Amino acid sequence: MEFLSSIVGLIPCFYDHTSKHTVYIRDLKKNLQALSKEMAELNNLSEDVKTRVERAEQRQMMRTKEVGGWICEVEVMVTEVQEILQKGDQEIQKRCLGCCPRNCWSSYKIGKAVSEKLVAVSRQIGKGHFDVVAEMLPRPLVDELPMEETVGSELAYGRICGFLKDPQVGIMGLYGMGGVGKTTLLKKIHNNFLPTSSDFDVVIWDVVSKPSNVEKIQKVLWNKLQLSRDGWESRSTKEEKAAEILRVLKTKKFVLLLDDIWERLDLLEMGVPHPDAQNKSKIVFTTRSQDVCRQMQAQESIKVECLSSEAAWTLFQKKVGEETLKSHPHIPRLAKIVAEECKGLPLALVTVGRAMVGEKDPSNWDKVIQDLSKFPAEISGMEDELFNRLKVSYDRLSDNAIKSCFIHCSLFSEDVVIRIETLIEQWIGEGLLGEVHDIYEARNQGHKVVKKLKHACLVESYGLREKWVVMHDVIHDMALWLYGECGKEKNKILVYNDVFRLKEAAEISKLKETEKMSLWDQDLEKFPETLMCPNLKTLFVRRCHQLTKFSSGFFQFMPLIRVLNLACNDNLSELPTGIGELNGLRYLNLSSTRIRELPIELKNLKNLMILHLNSMQSPVTIPKDLISNLISLKLFSLWNTNILSGVETLLEELESLNDINQIRISISSALSLNKLKRSHKLQRCISDLGLHNWGDVITLELSSSFLKRMEHLGALQVHDCDDVKISMEREMTQNDVIGLSNYNVAREQYFYSLHFIVIGNCSKLLDLTWVVYASCLEALYVEDCESIELVLHDDHGAYEIVEKLDIFSRLKYLKLNRLPRLKSIYQHPLLFPSLEIIKVYDCKSLRSLPFDSNTLNHNLKKIKGETNWWNRLKWKDETIKDSFTPYFQVDKAEAYFAEESETSSIDDDMQEQLVSN
Repeated sequence: MEFLSSIVGLIPCFYDHTSKHTVYIRDLKKNLQALSKEMAELNNLSEDVKTRVERAEQRQMMRTKEVGGWICEVEVMVTEVQEILQKGDQEIQKRCLGCCPRNCWSSYKIGKAVSEKLVAVSRQIGKGHFDVVAEMLPRPLVDELPMEETVGSELAYGRICGFLKDPQVGIMGLYGMGGVGKTTLLKKIHNNFLPTSSDFDVVIWDVVSKPSNVEKIQKVLWNKLQLSRDGWESRSTKEEKAAEILRVLKTKKFVLLLDDIWERLDLLEMGVPHPDAQNKSKIVFTTRSQDVCRQMQAQESIKVECLSSEAAWTLFQKKVGEETLKSHPHIPRLAKIVAEECKGLPLALVTVGRAMVGEKDPSNWDKVIQDLSKFPAEISGMEDELFNRLKVSYDRLSDNAIKSCFIHCSLFSEDVVIRIETLIEQWIGEGLLGEVHDIYEARNQGHKVVKKLKHACLVESYGLREKWVVMHDVIHDMALWLYGECGKEKNKILVYNDVFRLKEAAEISKLKETEKMSLWDQDLEKFPETLMCPNLKTLFVRRCHQLTKFSSGFFQFMPLIRVLNLACNDNLSELPTGIGELNGLRYLNLSSTRIRELPIELKNLKNLMILHLNSMQSPVTIPKDLISNLISLKLFSLWNTNILSGVETLLEELESLNDINQIRISISSALSLNKLKRSHKLQRCISDLGLHNWGDVITLELSSSFLKRMEHLGALQVHDCDDVKISMEREMTQNDVIGLSNYNVAREQYFYSLHFIVIGNCSKLLDLTWVVYASCLEALYVEDCESIELVLHDDHGAYEIVEKLDIFSRLKYLKLNRLPRLKSIYQHPLLFPSLEIIKVYDCKSLRSLPFDSNTLNHNLKKIKGETNWWNRLKWKDETIKDSFTPYFQVDKAEAYFAEESETSSIDDDMQEQLVSN
């Protein structure tokens, strides 16, 4: 019967076999195959699009709505097609004799669905070829500015917030004496735009300082408005740039926050439209002068007052600390008197308060009160009142040498970050650290001075690595005032941002008294022919980007000069021969200039102790026998610079010097390295060694004895050595190890001083196990090494002991960048007691970190990487993951590119170590 039913069911099919409806039945099998093939193509296309989207999102971009919709449609289509294919296969299986359906109607419906879905899939494939899959995310309204907790500013802050909502107030000025907290208040206003949605389109922050630079402000506006770099470079005049900025700002409701204005700014010259009730934009600025508020036509001027007695006491207590205040029953009463003597000035309270931290002897507090009370309560002139109160911290410095070191800091322009190593070396050059026999001992002494200046709050640390310091502009001005005998001899030290002033007769006459001079001028093209500076001991000429040369007699009347810093004049191409007559010169910095040949006359500088030739813009020729004649040379630095005269010859001349202590050098040839290997003296002098561009050299071997002799090696960089393998001879095996303490001693015998290692573009490098012998390593950066699979391998002869050793016990910074095959940092968990930052970027095979429940995270600040990478990490248990997750931060892709475009990798820690400020 069932067979007869099938036959009966076939009759209509045969009857209408040629109709269009039967095509669905007839071609079902063929269409199923076509649909399956088209769906595979759609899946491949979808995966390609998703990959492009993921890469874009890693760069903080956002997929377009069209692409997002298309991906969703594909996901729905996948489910539908799978269901149709399944039903179609079942229908084919049911057919009689392999071709005749049992139920024509059912077969027809399925065949029609397959045919229609085939068309839909083909159409979806056609829609999936996108030129653009994602767009840049809009920048946040504001980037949070770092600031300390505010005390006692609630009233002024409330008034400012009220004026920001008042349509009749477009320009607002905050004025008051230096150090009163204007900048902190302005930062608080700025950061207030972070947590709340705002109806302003853009919030712009800039520090103006003196003298004001219109083009610098325009650059900040241009970048914040996200205008194109090409547009900036194609507009050669300030007027053209102002016109474009004005055109854009006219379309926006903006807030412009300008800190530290000293004179009237022409808004239209910058390209800023005047705020009014129609555009509802706002400008808020800080200044020390109420006159500037009038000149800027501020509708509201708010004087930032000193703190009330209660608020001042609260702030002072926070800075002195509870431990000091409770150390003796008399101290709280004496501390209140000191706080009152600061007259509520926040900067004075902070500076004096921190200076008194740890002072547990009441007699020292009595002396401070006596010192403060010597000055009258009301002194004419804002600077005098401020400086005389801040001078307490300066007076408390233990000796005149430290005070002189502090004054030297003021030679750097305001708002400039100062590299500590540069400071110390220039102190050595000036003779402020006494007679120097060993450069390393003098450097240690210099670091102690920096520490004392930090503790006195006369300079502050800058950056996580604390290799830089900054000086508050009020403190900076105070230092200039102090060196000028409290304003009585103002010309003893001159810091000019406008060198053109030196051509004025009144300014020239001042130079006869000048002992220290610092010249910074981006627009200067030519200096005066000569300067009469008979008492000048220190001269900075920095960042004069248009300067190409000095006149032949420029240095003729500077007989006493000891320190000459010409760094970062990137178009300076030659030196006058007269520089060789500076017989007292002890420090010379020519880094980042375009000088092509050192004048042979430099060999006459018999007292020169420090010479920097880092990051030169052009290859440099060093005349034969020049270096060997610098008989007092103690520090020679040639980092990231090509010399045409041959590094081998240079090394021979350096070796001939009796006083040489420290050498920083980049080497790019086997001949030069072999010369270094043969000289024990040179090895003992090397503090920073770069091995770059080794071409076809297959194996670069650094023997243990070679490394041991480099007792001062602090930084090692190996870069652009595509076919280099780094290996190290070991003089100890597991059988030689009697105990853990002996092994630790053996490790420390290799390169105990090595703190920084950078490895890049070493394509054959498989691991870096030898770094375990750098027991004091603080920073390790590895990037673009395509073969490396492990940072540390555990089969190097002391497996059982190594597990227990404090490997990476001093490591603070670890960066792993673009290492496609890296699978593991180390196969066993490590303690990492000092680790602060770990960055991982584009290391797709790295699926675990050497962390467990014993790994210490009390110093950890952040783990930076991509979200996808973090989510794919494997953990031994969830509690370990939970303990480290709070430290994870999504790293912006553009931050990596910015790092690469600057000086090194990281936050350019190697540059901090190696290139002079």
